[in-house]
Order: sequence, then C-alpha cells, then structure tokens
Amino acid sequence: MEFTPIFTVAAKEFRDRMRNRWVLAIALVFTLFSLVIAYFGGAQQGQIGFRSIEFTIASLVSLVIYLIPLIALLLGFDAIVGERERGSLGLLLALPITRFELLLGKYLGLALALALSTVAGFGVVALLLWKHMDANALFHFGGFVFSSVLLGLAFLSIAVLLSVVARERTRASGLAIGAWFFFVLVFDLLLLGALVTTGDKFSGDVFAWLLFLNPADVFRILNVFSLEDVRSMYGLASVIPESLGSPITLGGIMLAWIIAPLLLANWRFKP
Repeated sequence: MEFTPIFTVAAKEFRDRMRNRWVLAIALVFTLFSLVIAYFGGAQQGQIGFRSIEFTIASLVSLVIYLIPLIALLLGFDAIVGERERGSLGLLLALPITRFELLLGKYLGLALALALSTVAGFGVVALLLWKHMDANALFHFGGFVFSSVLLGLAFLSIAVLLSVVARERTRASGLAIGAWFFFVLVFDLLLLGALVTTGDKFSGDVFAWLLFLNPADVFRILNVFSLEDVRSMYGLASVIPESLGSPITLGGIMLAWIIAPLLLANWRFKP
C-alpha cells in the first residue's frame, strides 16, 4: 500500500468540499442549532439561557443523533457509485493506484471535511459559552465533540459501504436514507418492542449488547453515562451495566463501527 496516492485522493476530496462551501455550511448549521438548544432548551420549564453542561450535553445529544448521521450518509453515499456513473472510475483505476488506496483516500478526504465542520461548529459554541463553563465542563464538552466526530466517521463508513454495493446513484441515495431511518428511528423501536414482548429475557447485559449494534446508541451511552445527572435523566443506570459503560469499552465499539464497514467495502470493491 502506497500512501502518496491515498493522500492525493484524500486531498482532492477535501478540496472539493472546501470549494463548494460544504464545510462552512455544515459548521454554521451546527453552531446555530447548538446555540438555540443551549440557550432555549429549557424554555418549556420557563428558563432561558445556559443552565449547566449536563443539561446542554443532554440536549445536544439528541440533535447530533439526528443530524450528524444524516449528513455523513449524504456526504459519502456517492463516493464510489458517483465515479462509476460518471465513467471516471475506470480511468482512476487505470492509474497506479489500487482499489483499496482509492477507497481509503476518498474516505479520509470526506472524513476530514466532516470532522472539520463538526469541530468548527461546536468550537464556535464553546468560544461563545466559555464564560459559563469551568475546566471540568470544558473537558466534558470536548469529549462530546470528539464522540460526535466518531459518530460521523462511523456513519460515513456505512455510507461508503453502501456506495460500493449500489450500482446506481439513485439506489445508493435510497439506501442511505433507509440506513438513517433504521439506525436513528426504527432500531430503538424494534428493540423496545422486543423488550416489552419478551419480558425480562433481554434485560441486563443482553440488552446492553443489543444497543451496541447501533452506533447512534453507542454515542448516546458514551455521552450520558459519564455524567451522573444525565445518566439518571435517561435512566441508563438501570439498563447499562457499569462494566460496559466505560469510555474505553464504548470507544472501542465505536472504533469497530468505523473500521468494519470499511473492511466490508474493501472486500466488496475487489474485482
């Protein structure tokens, strides 16, 4: 594996996203929604303004779970199938570059654009709210931003896999939207239905491992389990065993969600 062609493809993908103002647009979206949630999230309780880092993270977790997977899937669904439809895939593969190098280069370029937009958007929020946060709050907010990047990278890996599997761009976009609906909306409903139907068969560690089959749930647990007030708010203290709630364990599971779809995409992309 040569790193030069990988970095060349990654740089091109990143420049394309910068050229069409994609990074700036997403960063502004994150900043706007985050500020609205931070200041007006407690309006229903009659409170306006920044309340606490626990409340802010709990509110932003819901925003991230809905928004970042959708952005990542829409960003990467045509990474390969788009080149195939334009007729440029064969030309690229005729160059001194392997299929894995092309796949990895495209993923890294898109990942850098997604990570930059996420960090920039939430970074502006941190600058605007830094007077309301102490060192401990900034630490937890930084962990939240980092885990948001990991969530985006996981769904970007899924998008690249769908782009390799699909033969048409329209089909890839449909699969991307379907994946968003399944992981963000349908999965938890199915799990809750199974839990209610089967009684206590899926309680304890079994239920926790089933949650780990969804990167969005892993992100939710990773952020709320480390904060006592938020953990009680979500009721995770009685659902997730403490042994499975450590940041190292959850970070490893999220890393697996990033690597596994890429490995499957590489296997499927082979001639």
